[in-house]
Amino acid sequence: MDHDLQALLGLAERLARQAAAAIMEVRARGCAIETKADETPVTEADRAAEALIVAGLRAATSAIPVVAEEEVAAGRIAEAAPLFWLVDPLDGTREFAADRPDFAVNIGLVRDGRPLLGAVALPATGELFTGIVGPVARGGGAWKQDGSGRRPIAARRIPPEGAVIYASRHYADDPRIAAFAAGHRVARLVNVGSAVKFCRIAEGEGDLYPRFGVTMEWDTAAPQAVVEAAGGSVTVEGGAPLLYGKPGWRNPDFLCRGLA
Repeated sequence: MDHDLQALLGLAERLARQAAAAIMEVRARGCAIETKADETPVTEADRAAEALIVAGLRAATSAIPVVAEEEVAAGRIAEAAPLFWLVDPLDGTREFAADRPDFAVNIGLVRDGRPLLGAVALPATGELFTGIVGPVARGGGAWKQDGSGRRPIAARRIPPEGAVIYASRHYADDPRIAAFAAGHRVARLVNVGSAVKFCRIAEGEGDLYPRFGVTMEWDTAAPQAVVEAAGGSVTVEGGAPLLYGKPGWRNPDFLCRGLA
């Protein structure tokens, strides 16, 4: 893996941390919750974090297009390119608004439809997950940084006692989750919001995350890069990888898993 990817990951890390700090500042003083045209919530924290990230990416990598959630929602025309950034400045706005800790900042870089690298910050816990997809010998791998420092992480195989399955908090009663779980030996089912689910699988704390229902590409690009860099996978029906640059930026159902 060349030095440029390390520099790009460093840029994503710095901006994710700065955005996380901005989000926590807004949270500390409180903010109003608004509703966008698609009926999803948005706050001052979403907009402040996105402005910071987008400005930083465009200043440092002006040749790489940036596709960001709130810009798209505001009607800014965005198109996929062979290489482009995907940004979700506050993944889990509903959790943020409800004063829960499971929200994230996602900054991912996509090349030829596949996640190449990503940074996922969890502002409430101070964790940062990063990854470059590719062989470790060439600079690839996944890492976690928190109060204990920075260390490599890796996905795990399902242990003998059964799988830890992660699922969306807002789809906790979805019968498709129950049907999926019925097909596996399950040690525990955890309902949590945002990209936290991907991160726990990437660090070997969980095994499977089936997603039924709408997600957008900016929700998944960065955490998919971290999971794949850690040895896991994110696939659609039939086993093909989840790809990017789709019309409308909408994802199909997918399965995130640790080592097969």
